Order: sequence, then C-alpha cells, then structure tokens
Amino acid sequence: MNKHSKSDSYAKAGVDITAGYRSVELMKEHISRTMTPGVFSDVGGFGGLFKPDLTGMKEPVLVSGTDGVGTKLKLAFIADKHDTVGIDCVAMCVNDVICCGAQPLFFLDYIACGKNVPERIAQIVKGVCEGCVQSGSALIGGETAEMPGFYPENEYDLAGYATGIVDREKIIDNKRMAAGDVIIALPSSGVHSNGFSLVRKIFDVENADLTKPEPDLGGKSLLETLLTPTKIYVKPVLKLLKSVDVKGISHITGGGFYENIPRSVPEGLRAVIDRKSVKVLPIFDLIAKRGSVPEHDMFNTFNMGVGMSIVVKKGEEDKALEILRSEGEDAYVIGRIEACEGDERIVII
Repeated sequence: MNKHSKSDSYAKAGVDITAGYRSVELMKEHISRTMTPGVFSDVGGFGGLFKPDLTGMKEPVLVSGTDGVGTKLKLAFIADKHDTVGIDCVAMCVNDVICCGAQPLFFLDYIACGKNVPERIAQIVKGVCEGCVQSGSALIGGETAEMPGFYPENEYDLAGYATGIVDREKIIDNKRMAAGDVIIALPSSGVHSNGFSLVRKIFDVENADLTKPEPDLGGKSLLETLLTPTKIYVKPVLKLLKSVDVKGISHITGGGFYENIPRSVPEGLRAVIDRKSVKVLPIFDLIAKRGSVPEHDMFNTFNMGVGMSIVVKKGEEDKALEILRSEGEDAYVIGRIEACEGDERIVII
C-alpha cells in the first residue's frame, strides 16, 4: 500500500483512494488461487501479462468474450450476498469462448460502485476467482472504479472479459454440421444470468419477501434459487472435444432456445428440439405460473434448464454422453439436426 497516496480533497468528493488500496490487499489471497503457468505479472500493474503455451499448435487463434451479470445483481444487493455473482460474470464470458472450442486462458474484471467498501469488493472478486478456478483461467487484472453520484452507495456493476486460444483447424464453426446430427443438452443450474428484468417484475423482488420457503422449489427460497450461480461448462466440454466429433455448441443465454441454438446452425439446416425431452427446472415452471408467461416466451427468454447444447455426429452420442457424465454433467439428448428450406433454424415440437 502506498502510504503517501492520499487526497483529502478527493475524499470530500466521495472517492476514497485508500479504500481502493485496501480492496486490492484483501483480494490478493483469492487471486492467488487462479494463477496458472502462463501468468507473467502480479496484480497492480498497468496491464496483465500472459505467456500462452503454444506447444503442438499449428496456427493459434485467440478468442475473446465479454459480458456482465445484468440485473441479477439486484438480488445480490437485496440479500447482501456478493461472493457468487463473480462466478456468473466469469461464466457468461468463458461459456461463450468455449463454444468456439477455445480453452480460456485469462480473465479481467471491472467493478464500478457508488462507494468502495473493501470487504464487499473482496467478496465480489472472491466469486470471480472461483469462476476462474472452475474454468482454468487466470485472473490477471481488473479495475475498481468508485463513482459517487453515479451509482447508489450500496450498489455496483460487474463486467468481465475472457481470452481463450484454439488451433485454427480445431475451431468449431458449424461448417461440418449435417442432417442427422444429434443435439445434446447440458443442464443449467437455474436461471443463470439472463431474463432477470422479467423475473424481477414477476416476483416484485424489491418489495416481496424472497426468503420464505417455496413449496414449488422443494422448500428453497426464491432468493437462494435465483442467486444460484451460472454453471461453467469449460472443463467437461474440453474433455469432450478430445474424443468426439463436435459440430456445434450453443451457450443458452438471453433469447433462450430461439435466439441461441440457431447461432450454431448453418443455412439449409435446422435444429429440431423434442419439447418432451427438455428437463425443465421447477423455477421456470414457477416463473411461467406466477407471471402467466406463454411457453413460447419462456423458451425465448430463459434457458429452461438447458445451459448449453452440443451437436455431435450421429452414432457418437452415446460416447459423448458417457464422457460428459464422467465429468459430472447429467447430459441427455434433446433433438436432432435436419435439412430444411428457408431461414427457420429451430423448431420445438
């Protein structure tokens, strides 16, 4: 900590420089958990340095992704629980990067707040670090911006950026997808980090008691259920890519099935999803019931219990399921790829 860096004038304007130093000190123990062999710098520099291992790669390609947590943060404010939203932030980025077949290398976060409370910032970063550990990424940098008058004192925003790497010949780009290929679902852990503006409206989260047990949720509270972190799929998918011919991957985020699955399906083909096979989680049934949300809108807003879909060559689905299940994923088949005319990339039947 720089003992000479202190500005009484800046403090009177609402920005405490020393709180920033204190935050960095508190988060260092968490950041140390994420260190990987490629890390080339310590926290606190002007840039994070990383030296990738290019052994065996013919033509390395960098893949980047950036995202935030969105209005799910409102639930964290209500619960005064800040050590899980960082997992969401990492997940939203690395789950996108893995869709190209890329292994995430490193992560950077950005926290903007009304008032820098070092202990709270450290808890946020603790969650980010847990997400990095789950995805095999290193947290090599970040930024905490104290912005009084812009954010309320007890609120903040959280966003992040991930970079991964993949050999060009191994990029998953759907060019080899064909009619007859099989679509596999990887279950979600809940609502993940999308659709919370609708969730907040339906449950009136700013005014309702979210802590009482909900019979429809197995006795869990809405607050606990909705704050469940986004699942990170990096390690199971990387394991799958080593042994199975994967034709396409979709991360089911905002826009649900109808927006995300078509992104990995090329022209002339469409995904056919068997509605009865989708293992919808109880929270989505409760959202639909309480908000009188039509099923189409549910599948066009939420992941509905499927956090990621993977297209594999027909005949390799059993092998794929075996590998994914060995990695702790309760994977199952939800549909197929078929030829089609026009621009319809998905049907749910």
